[in-house]
This record gives sequence, C-alpha cells and structure tokens, in this order.
Amino acid sequence: MPHHNITDNLDILFEVLPQHVAEAVHAANQNENLLEIVLDLGRKPEARYTDRELTLSDQEVTQSDLDLVVARIGEFDADNRAGMERTLHRISAIRNRRGHVVGLTCRVGRAVYGTIDIIEDIVATGKGILMLGRPGVGKTTMLREAARVLAEGNAPGHPRKRVVIVDTSNEIGGDGDIPHPAVGRARRMQVRQPNLQHEVMIEAVENHNPEVIVIDEIGRELEAEAARTIAERGVQLIGTAHGNSLDNLLLNPTLSDLVGGIESVTLSDEEARRRGTQKTVLERRAPPTFDVLIEIQERERLIIHHDIAMSVDNLLRGRSVETELRYRDESGALQRIMQQSVEPTTRGKKDRGRDLAPERERRPASRRQPIELEEEPEAEIPISELAMMPPRTPRGSLKTIKAYGYGLARGKLEEAAQRLRLPLTVVSDLDEADLVVTVKNYYRKRPKMISDAEKGGMPIYVLRSSTAMQIDNFLTDVFGLTSEEADPYSVAMRDVQEAITRVSTGTRSVDLTPQPPHIRRMQHELIREARLISHSYGREPYRRVRIFRE
Repeated sequence: MPHHNITDNLDILFEVLPQHVAEAVHAANQNENLLEIVLDLGRKPEARYTDRELTLSDQEVTQSDLDLVVARIGEFDADNRAGMERTLHRISAIRNRRGHVVGLTCRVGRAVYGTIDIIEDIVATGKGILMLGRPGVGKTTMLREAARVLAEGNAPGHPRKRVVIVDTSNEIGGDGDIPHPAVGRARRMQVRQPNLQHEVMIEAVENHNPEVIVIDEIGRELEAEAARTIAERGVQLIGTAHGNSLDNLLLNPTLSDLVGGIESVTLSDEEARRRGTQKTVLERRAPPTFDVLIEIQERERLIIHHDIAMSVDNLLRGRSVETELRYRDESGALQRIMQQSVEPTTRGKKDRGRDLAPERERRPASRRQPIELEEEPEAEIPISELAMMPPRTPRGSLKTIKAYGYGLARGKLEEAAQRLRLPLTVVSDLDEADLVVTVKNYYRKRPKMISDAEKGGMPIYVLRSSTAMQIDNFLTDVFGLTSEEADPYSVAMRDVQEAITRVSTGTRSVDLTPQPPHIRRMQHELIREARLISHSYGREPYRRVRIFRE
C-alpha cells in the first residue's frame, strides 16, 4: 500500500477521556484503526475500529465520567457537536429530554496526506465532484486533502487555486478560529448554525471570489439549490453526501436534484413505440449539479461515474451504466478498470413506470466501446424537457438533413438543432441517414459501423468532443450558416448587458429570459464582473437568471 503521512493528535483526545477509558484504548494497541469511542450512561465504554468493536472496560460509564469529558472540551454548538482546538476530533452529544448529556461519541479526526492520489487527476480537471459513501468510510478525509492539494497547487501541471471551505461543524478545518494545517492555504468559513449552511455557501461565492468551493455533507434541499447556483457560476464544487451509490441518491427526494432529479413523463404513442416501452416513464428532470460522481466503497476502492448525466439517463432507461473501478492491489499499485452493469441498478421501481429499454439496447459489456473523456462534457437535457420548450420555427429555406449520431447522445443533437432553429432529424437507423456524426474517441477505434458508412460513401463528421460548442460548429458547417446566423448566444448576451445597465442605474432587480445551463454560466460571469449579484430560479427548461443590486 502507498505510504500516507497521517496526523491524528490522539494524545490530545485521550487527555479529555476518563483515565480508565484512555488506558484501555492504549492497551488495545490499535490506534491506527480507531474510528471512535462511545460513552453511554450506564453502559460499558466501547471503541469502534475499522474492522471490529471492542468493549474497553467492565466498569459502566457514570454521569461523573460524562461531566468530566464535557468540562474538558467546552461548549457544544447547536448541532450538539464540539471540537478540540487545532485538532480534527469531533465530540457529539446525546441528550435526554431535560437537555442533560447522557451519551458521547468521540470521533477520531485524521489528516491523511496523499489520500486523494487515487483521484488526483479528476480533482485537477476543474469538474464538479460529488463523493458518496457510508459514514466513516473517509469522505471528509478525502475532501480535506482535495482542498489542500488545490489550494497549494500540488496537482501536477495545475497552479494553485482560490479555495474556500464551508465548514458546517468544523470537521474539515478543525475547531477554533485558526484552520488546521491539513487544509493548507485554503480559506475556511464557519457556519454559525447548521440550518444556515446554504446561506454561507452563497456568501462564499459572492464575497470571496473563490475558484473552488468545498462543502461537506450536503443534506438539505436548500443546500442542494445553493450547490446548483454555485455550479452555474462556473465555480468548481467539491462536496459529499451520505449514500452508497447513484441508485440511492436518485431515490432520495431531497438530494436527487444534485444529479438532475427524476420526473414522470408521458410519451406520445409514436415515441413510446420507437423506444419499445410504456407511455409513462421516468426521466431526468434537469442537468446535474455535479459532473462526476465518486462512490467510495472502501478507503482504497472507488466507483467513478465520469458523466453523471449519461449514467442517470442510462439507469432510468434500463441500459447498462458505464463506470470506472479504481483500487489498489496488494502491492499498492493503482488499478483502473472500465466496467458496465449488465442490468439496470435501480431496483423495485417497475410499478413507477421506469423506461425499460428494448432488449437490443442491452448489449454485453464486451461489445460496447469504452468512453474516453478528453474535455468536460456539457450536461444533457432530456428529450422530455425539450418537448416542453417554447417552439422555435426552423429556417424555412433550409433542407431537412437526417443525421445518425454514433457515440453522441440523441438529446444533445436535437437540443442544438432546436436552439439554432435548424431542420435536423436524428435517426436511429444508419440506412435512413444522410450523414454520420461521431466523436474522435469513437472514430479512431474504427468500429464496423463507421467503416461500413465510409465504404458506402456516406459523409462522416468527427468532433473533438461532445460539448455544445462542438455540436453547434458541426451544425453551422453542415447547413452552411454564416457566423452571425449561427451565434445562439448573441441575444442572450445582449439581454444581460441591458439588464446590467438597468440594475446599475437604479432598477432593483431584473429577470432574464430562460436559457440553457452553459449560457446561464456566461451570464453569471458577466454579472459578477459588473460587481452585481445574480441567482438562478425555476426548473429546467424555464430556469432563468435574476440580477440584483448589492
């Protein structure tokens, strides 16, 4: 296993414990695996390790034992947590109905330097990252190390960034006003009350000009909304949430918005026949807040969803979900394996109308091409949401072109064509197509379908990546548009400039017209440069930006 420099300050924690408890922990000689010490009134003290639980003494915990610990650590916050100055340890209290402490959980906090080397390449990309895992698996430890690496510029080839930690319970930066050295140069904002965490998240963006926001334990709906606003402003967001997998997160009504959320959609008869499914299906409601999802199964074993939007869409349609497994073998070498779930992972949802894909779409993992991401993908907008958008009349003088997308999401092509008002039809049969469009990663593998199309003389357009800009450029070339005709952003940018002028000259607030996520990000950036405040409101596809004065 790789060597990680660990700072745990256990001697400071042991000093606040009753003497017989501290001696028993020392005698167990398992400090490197110690997770927490539990003291409950009238019960024997316990130590919990990574692989077992141990009764520390036959002597039951008394009220005087609890009072001794409380007196040594000081005041508890509103969330019944207390810390220890310049350490990462956390003491949590259980109270009776009269408010007296009758139980304590003494959680060991460790700074493990080097713990994110297994995902350092992902952290350095600037993508939004959400980490999932059960309590005690190491989410906060990895989050703390990610903040330090980004703030100090330790990622190879990447300069240091302005990192702000929103520290709800002082678990990331330690107790006290001076952050623990484990967070490096990152700045830390403390949260006075847990229910105000979302306000501090927005305050961090508006007041301190961060490039990265780090937040632990996103658990409330207001926090999920604040996370979406931060992501739309172009700030890298790295956060954690409780849960074991993407499947769990989708079924959590409070947090499902982090990955786009789910809504029930009724398809037309024609679309239902095309898909080979029932008319009422579940689809992703909006673009995900985060770009990458990391499921922490064990401390050195991770499942990575490089494209959350694609994973959610495939999950809801019953298709196999492609993920990357990263782990360290017995020699400490990092292993990376692309894998696919042959069956959909969502269980027990058949009665809710989940879209079951035709059997021909459920191909074995060995037949599918791996995804190699070179650029950050734009979030997909489901076809159901495109149908809800206000209709835009296609340019009447242009001839309809039928395109077959290989390795490109159908929704991306249709959304781009609708945005540019172009008569593009995306077909599912190669024989019906006028041209093929694919991305470089797929094309250079020379799959049989691409080779057959080339032999038949069919035009093939190869994009560097599947971003909105690349797709827009492709459509511009195919339909022979001028740069002025093809620019989908000019009206939106003109509107935001006019709104900035109005707010700067006295208007209290202005709502802009609804725009796709990538345009909203540009609008937020212009507003921030004008030293004004902006938030996003509403649900896709009617989500819009509102501008305020300070």
